Amino acid sequence: MARTKFNPAVAISDLVRYAQETMDLGKYDAIYAKNQLFALFGVTEPADGHDKLPDFQTGILDPLVNYGIKTGLCKEIEKLLFETKVMGLVTPAPGTVIAQFDAIAATDGIEKATDYLHRIGVSSNYLRMPDISKNIMWTAPAPMGDLTITINLSKPEKSREQVEAERNLPASNYPRCMLCVENLGFNGNLRHPARETIRIIPIYLNDEKWFFQLSPYVYFDNHCIAISEEHHPMAITPATFVRLTDFVEQLPHYFMGSNADLPIVGGSILAHEHYQGGKKVLPMFKRPDRKTFASAKYSNVKVSILDWYNSVIKLTSKDKKSLCALADEILLAWREYSDESVGVLAKTTAPHNTITPIACFDKENGYELYLILRNNRTDEAHPHGIYHPTEDMHNVKKEGIGLIEAMGLFILPGRLAKEIEGIVDILSGKTPLNFAEISKEDHPLFKHLHAIAQLANDNGVNLSMDDAEKAVVSYVNNTCVKILECTGVFKNDEIGQNAFVKFLNSVDIK
Repeated sequence: MARTKFNPAVAISDLVRYAQETMDLGKYDAIYAKNQLFALFGVTEPADGHDKLPDFQTGILDPLVNYGIKTGLCKEIEKLLFETKVMGLVTPAPGTVIAQFDAIAATDGIEKATDYLHRIGVSSNYLRMPDISKNIMWTAPAPMGDLTITINLSKPEKSREQVEAERNLPASNYPRCMLCVENLGFNGNLRHPARETIRIIPIYLNDEKWFFQLSPYVYFDNHCIAISEEHHPMAITPATFVRLTDFVEQLPHYFMGSNADLPIVGGSILAHEHYQGGKKVLPMFKRPDRKTFASAKYSNVKVSILDWYNSVIKLTSKDKKSLCALADEILLAWREYSDESVGVLAKTTAPHNTITPIACFDKENGYELYLILRNNRTDEAHPHGIYHPTEDMHNVKKEGIGLIEAMGLFILPGRLAKEIEGIVDILSGKTPLNFAEISKEDHPLFKHLHAIAQLANDNGVNLSMDDAEKAVVSYVNNTCVKILECTGVFKNDEIGQNAFVKFLNSVDIK
């Protein structure tokens, strides 16, 4: 049978109808979008779409984008940029989305409004769910609360051509960073992702202009980011607690937290103040109190040490003002607090103590603030950080442990998927164990040399494939637990917990 010649006019009609059905693209906006797409693809005559819409990705969008590459509208390495440009033309305008979000919130509640924003994100391919579904995720049973572990395969590695093209791009300071409001509608380049499909919702936090958007990385359900409209550096201050509690007061079905404001223990972008949140699905939220206390000054605030791997103070109160005031006092005290008996030094040549705060709202209990105590000090034995994973764990994760991992959701590099397969092959005997080969720095399993030696010693190299996989996954699970334990400034032993209580006593919490 002869292959039907691709007709871009048909695909454009299908795409516009898809946008009307899944993103509520209005009648007149649909006409406008169709004409913009005709201009982009050089179409002079319209054509009817299919009676039954083809699959969005494989039957509409991919053929259109491939046609754009074939006809020279974009290069292969610009495929994602071009796809985002096409989808940006059929995604409802930012003002339309904001108005609809507010209308839904007013009539059906804020959770329905965020459901609408999520639907727009998925349907526009801003949230690339087919790619995100490639991520490998599992639950790691652990003694102080199960962890969630993800191997991130949704972000493909750049090709050599992409890297070279990116290197040759002219320097630009617009937008100033990946978070600035000027990203709204930005067409992107090989260095900076396209953002024609991003949609933001303005919000006031602490009487300041902020906005929030869904995160394109989707590390967990409804993963979102709250961003200051003003470009200024991350800072944990008394205003942070007000902003976080303001956010969860307005969106009580979400949590919202801030990465710490110091290198090593902070987030990847410290130049622009922003917070991360989403549905309350992270493992830390499931943990009970280990020990409870009372504040002499703020009797209406319950204080507890959370039964968790790192050092978490939980504050609970229906009085937001008292809650934030006590959090302020704890922050100011921790900034200056040292206890050499357990290796905690607030300052050397630079400040080291800070906090990773997370807020929630619960109808029954009121406001909740989780304050994770952090310290970024290094020494000769720990050049990457005393409270950072030690070098023997870098084969699993070397990057800083920010807000999300500190709460028990590990995002591990995509390289691990193939490396785990390689180790499984060795433990099952499929690949002969050859230490001389693995010891070469260019070997793909070189970074796992010591782990392989230990696993082979403990399990042998004649396991079934299932047992070999279980052994390797167990090793990864245990390593993630150890990484979290590394981040605890007060260790989970008698000495560490006594020191933790001593710090709380120093702020009149007993």
